[in-house]
Amino acid sequence: MVSKATRLRELLERRALARIVGSRDALTALLVEEAGFDGLWASSFEISASRALPDLGLLTMSELLDACSHVNQATGLPLLADCDTGFGGNINVVRTVRQFEAADIGGICLEDKVFPKRNSFLGGGQNLEDAGEFAGRIQAAVRARTTADFTVVARVEALIAGAGLAEALRRAHLYADAGADAILMHSKKSTPIEILEFLQAWQARTPVVVVPTTYPHWDLAEAEAAGVSMVIYANHALRASVSAMRDVLGEIRLQGGTGGVEDTIAPMKELFGLTQVNRWEEWSA
Repeated sequence: MVSKATRLRELLERRALARIVGSRDALTALLVEEAGFDGLWASSFEISASRALPDLGLLTMSELLDACSHVNQATGLPLLADCDTGFGGNINVVRTVRQFEAADIGGICLEDKVFPKRNSFLGGGQNLEDAGEFAGRIQAAVRARTTADFTVVARVEALIAGAGLAEALRRAHLYADAGADAILMHSKKSTPIEILEFLQAWQARTPVVVVPTTYPHWDLAEAEAAGVSMVIYANHALRASVSAMRDVLGEIRLQGGTGGVEDTIAPMKELFGLTQVNRWEEWSA
């Protein structure tokens, strides 16, 4: 069988742009697969939020690995895990790689901020890790893997921190020199202008991953033509569920019952189908 790592690498290296979706749990992963997307993103923001925690580097490696394992086992789609800053120094990164690779997870993404990280879209500024120090973590991650297909993505936060294109390029080249398989270039502009400038200067040295949370209207065909290899819809399933749950719960509270919402929510039969009740009951027959 083809490993999840091989499938993720094929997505990054194929000519057609790949689309993966943030999945905080196994049920979300099932819905992502049902919708026809190419892969899964285990977002530390989503997984933290599902535990009612802010995205401030509070998750431990074992907590993230546990959540990723449930997501990864739910479907045949490959998973890229958002491992924040790597949970410590180089030796922590090495253990992270070994644990995630052993769980048949396709790859990990590490970002070049200091620990504890802050979510990229929070106000108040961002503190970048020394580029040489972070390149050492990428090198450690690459050396620690046992198969070349396990993907190590270096996430560059220079544009998020306001450090400019030249610094973003300097960091990206350092991380590629250290062995990163792909660069995730992050921006919080309302248009993809910074990403386009980076792509033009980068000239496809490695695959490039983007997260268009703040520039959602960028046409996929344009992104592909500009040189993007993978797009991550990082938090939309979580945000959709919060809106839907708030609406339904508010309606139940207001009406004093569930009669007014039954036509707007998934029937029990659909949940039985998603969780494959019939297949499991065959084992007890």
